[in-house]
Amino acid sequence: MTDPETALRRAIIDQCRAMNANGLNQGTSGNISVRLQGRMLITPSATPYDAMTPEMIAAMPLEGAYGAWEGPLKPSTEWRFHLDILKSRPEVNAIVHTHATYCTALAIARKEIPAAHYMIAAFGGATIRCSDYATYGTAALSETALRALDGRMGCLLANHGMIALGESLDKAMWRAVELETLAKQYYLTLAIGGPVLLSDAQIAETAAGFSSYGLQEAQTEDSSASVKPPSVKPPSAKPPSAKPKKRAAKRT
Repeated sequence: MTDPETALRRAIIDQCRAMNANGLNQGTSGNISVRLQGRMLITPSATPYDAMTPEMIAAMPLEGAYGAWEGPLKPSTEWRFHLDILKSRPEVNAIVHTHATYCTALAIARKEIPAAHYMIAAFGGATIRCSDYATYGTAALSETALRALDGRMGCLLANHGMIALGESLDKAMWRAVELETLAKQYYLTLAIGGPVLLSDAQIAETAAGFSSYGLQEAQTEDSSASVKPPSVKPPSAKPPSAKPKKRAAKRT
């Protein structure tokens, strides 16, 4: 195992611990994968993140025997959609899957996220789709996830959770945080009459400006090898208190 690979394995573990610490995931329900030199590195099944070590990360070939793996522990039960996404989407180098609360609440209601906020443009379109339901860990789930992700960098999984994609591990985690933020914002607007939606043209204008916005990274030969964890955090479950505006005193 080379030093860069060990560093990437450690980065995967760091992100797993971070997404639990900041509330983006609970327990061992989430999983992360990263493309590395013709292989997929993926978190092992049912392993507490605090006990996880770099050697425990499973490695699976992107070509050759489908489902083959190396490592002391078997890969996450969701390895199929991780592998199928990386095989079919060459621009994607990392995948984050979590059971984030607001994303999962909308997924349980089978609601897609509409263009309520301009940040939806970071996902490649004017909606975040919700997939059809399929049992976890199955080929059927992989198929429905791929359909929901067509032309998108994130989706909801019906009665399950969410998937966020990235050009690097940093970008995948950044989008996971943004997706949960969008889900919370949309969820909250439903209680006050629903959102006023942006037009397709407004979303397209935002997307055009994203080349110089968001999480910026230095260009390297291997974009999947970025290991610095993002500084963004998911929304707090407790809404901020409103502060009264100061009024100027009236002249007499």
